[in-house]
Amino acid sequence: MRHVATAACLLLLLAARVHAQSPTPATASTTVEFFPRAEFRLGANSLNVAGADDQRFSWDAYFGGVLDVADYVIGRAWIVTDYHPVLGSEYRPFDPNQAYYVLETGASYRIGDTEVAGVFHHISRHLSDRPKPFAIAWNVLEARVLRRVEAGGVTIDGRVGAGTLVQHSFVDYSWTADADLMIRRPIASRVGAFLHGSGELFGIDATESTRDTQKGGRVEAGVRLDGRGVSVELFAGVERRLDADPIDRVPMRWALAGFRLLSR
Repeated sequence: MRHVATAACLLLLLAARVHAQSPTPATASTTVEFFPRAEFRLGANSLNVAGADDQRFSWDAYFGGVLDVADYVIGRAWIVTDYHPVLGSEYRPFDPNQAYYVLETGASYRIGDTEVAGVFHHISRHLSDRPKPFAIAWNVLEARVLRRVEAGGVTIDGRVGAGTLVQHSFVDYSWTADADLMIRRPIASRVGAFLHGSGELFGIDATESTRDTQKGGRVEAGVRLDGRGVSVELFAGVERRLDADPIDRVPMRWALAGFRLLSR
């Protein structure tokens, strides 16, 4: 219970990361294995913008996955792909007006129950049915630490990372730091509850912008139903997304509710 209380407090302190799929802590293989694990998800959630009727933001949708390419016992290597469209209602009831594309590759080294990793992380942002003659993208070299703690039937997956931008187009970021915390507790044999928080800080290049360090966060809670082939998560939460519109560079706050389908 001490671990759970500590994790819950950390959730409240999390500063919002584009919620791309990301590797979770994994038990080491006993021998070298290729493609030992894969995780895929498909989901959507509504966006209830606080204090405004903004037609740019009505829904989030996302599809992506993590593939462990190799587990070499003392660590592992992986790739991540994620597609995250944002839908509004400006031209039609479901109007996909922008999208994030995420590509990542990383490799880790295990120190006991902790994984220390080096990661190359790419995000590009695109508009749909709207002109954008220039690129909006950035590449990050990041150091990351992952750990899983199990206590009293509760599983806590934690991740922290920090990195520097090695290339960027249009954005004024110079460095980034992020954290992610997932707390799970079973309720019945195929039913569980979870609390999830993620956050990110973006340092700003003073030669390109006078903005302060940008920060956002997302906290959600829900239930998980485990079927034989897939799991379903139903959740609700709140989010502050920095630079929600890729051109305007304005943060947005909203309540959200949605679902996720997860591979098992």
